Amino acid sequence: MRLFTKPLLSSDSSDSSGALEGFYYDNKIVKAFIIVTVIFGVVGMLAGLTAALQLFWPAANLNLPYTTFGRLRPLHTNAIIFAFVGNGMFAGVYYSTQRLLKGPMLSPILSWIHFWGWQLIIVAAAVSLPLGITTGKEYAELEWPVDIAITLVWVVFAINFIGAIIKRRERHMYVAIWFYIATIVTIAMLHIVNSLALPVTLFKSYTLFAGVQDALVQWWYGHNAVAFFLTTPILGLMYYFLPKAANRPVYSYKLSIIHFWSLIFLYIWAGPHHLLYTSLPDWAQSLGTVFSVMLIAPSWGGMLNGLLTLRGAWDRVRENPVLKFFVVAVTAYGMSTFEGPMLSLKNVNAISHYTDWTIAHVHIGGLGWNGFMTFGMFYYLVPKMWRTNLYSVKLANIHFWLGTLGIIFYALPLYWAGFTQSLMWKEFTKDGFLAYPNFLETVTQILPMYMARAFGGTLYLAGTLVMVYNLMKTAGTGEFLAHEYDEAPALNHKLKVGGALHTILERKPILFTVLSFVAVLIGGVVEFVPTWLIDSNIPTIASVKPYTPLELEGRDIYVREGCYNCHSQMIRPFRSETERYGEYSKSGEFVYDHPFQWGSKRTGPDLHREGGKYPDSWHYNHMLEPTSMSPGSIMPAYPWLFDDELNTTNTATKISTMRTLGVPYEEGYEDQAVADLNEQAEGISKNLADAKIKVSKDKEIIALIAYLQRMGTDIKNEATALK
Repeated sequence: MRLFTKPLLSSDSSDSSGALEGFYYDNKIVKAFIIVTVIFGVVGMLAGLTAALQLFWPAANLNLPYTTFGRLRPLHTNAIIFAFVGNGMFAGVYYSTQRLLKGPMLSPILSWIHFWGWQLIIVAAAVSLPLGITTGKEYAELEWPVDIAITLVWVVFAINFIGAIIKRRERHMYVAIWFYIATIVTIAMLHIVNSLALPVTLFKSYTLFAGVQDALVQWWYGHNAVAFFLTTPILGLMYYFLPKAANRPVYSYKLSIIHFWSLIFLYIWAGPHHLLYTSLPDWAQSLGTVFSVMLIAPSWGGMLNGLLTLRGAWDRVRENPVLKFFVVAVTAYGMSTFEGPMLSLKNVNAISHYTDWTIAHVHIGGLGWNGFMTFGMFYYLVPKMWRTNLYSVKLANIHFWLGTLGIIFYALPLYWAGFTQSLMWKEFTKDGFLAYPNFLETVTQILPMYMARAFGGTLYLAGTLVMVYNLMKTAGTGEFLAHEYDEAPALNHKLKVGGALHTILERKPILFTVLSFVAVLIGGVVEFVPTWLIDSNIPTIASVKPYTPLELEGRDIYVREGCYNCHSQMIRPFRSETERYGEYSKSGEFVYDHPFQWGSKRTGPDLHREGGKYPDSWHYNHMLEPTSMSPGSIMPAYPWLFDDELNTTNTATKISTMRTLGVPYEEGYEDQAVADLNEQAEGISKNLADAKIKVSKDKEIIALIAYLQRMGTDIKNEATALK
């Protein structure tokens, strides 16, 4: 049997009953998603620009708990990923799905439940993250009630989508539908597994996994959130809107099949490349590297399939702003998917990891691939749905060049900053000492690059505002078509139709969905099961003990303030790092960490061996006014920690929850926890009093100091440490 042939057309009489049926496409739901995409896009970019300013102008933190970099950065990432790209993706999916299936979605009620449910989730994120209500897991910071809401809304979306496929009038499922299916099943799997946690209160939970296991699950989720929320659905949009805008067929149907199945199978394995040279077992790191390198082939296959679709239409690209945005978007996708595998090679990762090189890489994809695909799609959709011409092609071209220059001015300085950071971190003098032992020297050196990055972000935001004006004026000159009429023959489901293997598979949506799920499930199972079941993967260390109640409360404050956004807690086995920070990190040191705090970026130094490095008074002054201890520091001050009393109402519940998760607190210890907390706090308060600092033992700063002084102190003697 042949593997694939040219797909059957909807007009093929063998697939239909012959009689035409009339129906309406629902454009109102598409309009709603477009509007919120634009609104949240501007909000998310403003948050990002503010965070960028804070990195060279600390006063932009505003000395408030809600606007520090540690709290604003998760707000920015969530707003861009889930509010801007997410809503834009839903707009494109709802528009294209109806037309590809020749019929409306399963239920307009489900469509609007999905819409309003998703917006309420975004509002919950916008409120909770600045308040410090966070799990501390990158791209998955929202607490457990919101996670449950996300699951329910996603199920509504899935039912609406799969139901539309079952009711379709077009037998052949076009390639865009494949990518939407893979997105739905994989995001459901990723979100549910990574969000497994035990609640402590309505606004606090501890992740089910600890240390190495938590890091593996988190970056399986984190990398594949990029893969299956920011890539596969956008590829589906590319396969629909780029040929439509160019009025050309997709270059290769065969290539689209190879692209789809190889991409979804390989992508799911690549998460461990975020954890190279860490305490993750070597075999898992190697799997991440191997599959990341293999990803070049399907990724570039998709890029070439998109660009070659424009063969014979390049003259139109110069004139059509929609195609301009699409061409740069697909090119940015190709750049990112080449750079990603390169950064997964250990010799390259040793240079790039924890530096701004990674930030540049991410934003080539975010600003170029996701942003420009969304912009191009909106320039295509709004005139069509409002039945008019684009208000100003000139303004669209201005937006294109502002956006393109914004990407260049954003990314190039960060590449420069990344190389500078890595070279300075690793440089030794001829006598064998670190050339830059003071980490702050490596920060002040790259401040001009941070300024240039903010300028690039400003250009990109300015271009977006030009688009907002252009689209509003376009809508104002037209008349919106809420329900678009079309007709097609009903599908003859009883008729058995032969053909190539994949053509037959495309006519069986449930089987196709199941096979897609199996393809993405395999990699996760292979990576997780050994780490969970084989004890030798995470050897225990006898000297590693659970956190005291005060240290646990301090760790929660550390997570609340988003300190992990700037500081890592993972010393890699490089001489430059062990000389700077101390003994490299061991997997057994993190067995009681719910969640792990290894970090992904060093704007400040690594903190894993911070305990005992400085007296309590140093930490007190550093948190009150960072420049008093580190002149030139860009770290914000945290004055509220000195005013706010530590809430110990839930300390006993936290201890009990941790014991349920496997942390070996003695049975009934929760009854003694607060007393022990007060005793340790009294000791720190006395130490500060000896340094002429008067502070009550019940302040939050006391708990944070306790945690900072505990970091990395379980291993006292290198000779007795077990790897």
